[in-house]
Amino acid sequence: MPDLLPSYETEEEVMFFDTDIGGVVHNLAYLRMIETCRTKMATEAMGMDLKTMADSQLFPVVVRTEIDYKYPATLGHKLTIKGKLERLDRAKFWVSFEVYAEGIERCLITCRQALAMVKMPEGRPQRLPKEWREKWG
Repeated sequence: MPDLLPSYETEEEVMFFDTDIGGVVHNLAYLRMIETCRTKMATEAMGMDLKTMADSQLFPVVVRTEIDYKYPATLGHKLTIKGKLERLDRAKFWVSFEVYAEGIERCLITCRQALAMVKMPEGRPQRLPKEWREKWG
């Protein structure tokens, strides 16, 4: 029986550089925050050590992003980004994210991303690690 799928939460405070002139978080800032959560989930919950990736030149590469902006966060909000592994295929895996703000009782952002394991510098897709399929497949 597969283990529970990995998940991870990060927290961010909305800073000036995250916002537009109206003080609303811009779309690129959310993607940066999601990237932080995804990287932490990969390293701390999925066993993808950054040093090992650098040494092996095998990296998870985003091949698709789907994102829905439902409600805005603004300057000073404290955000929680919740990420989880959704599904494993042969050569890619799907992760999903939800973004919440302290004091707002609804989900602000939902996001799904597909990633492939890619051997660099050749740019060749590789199969997902066998141990992932055994553990979470």
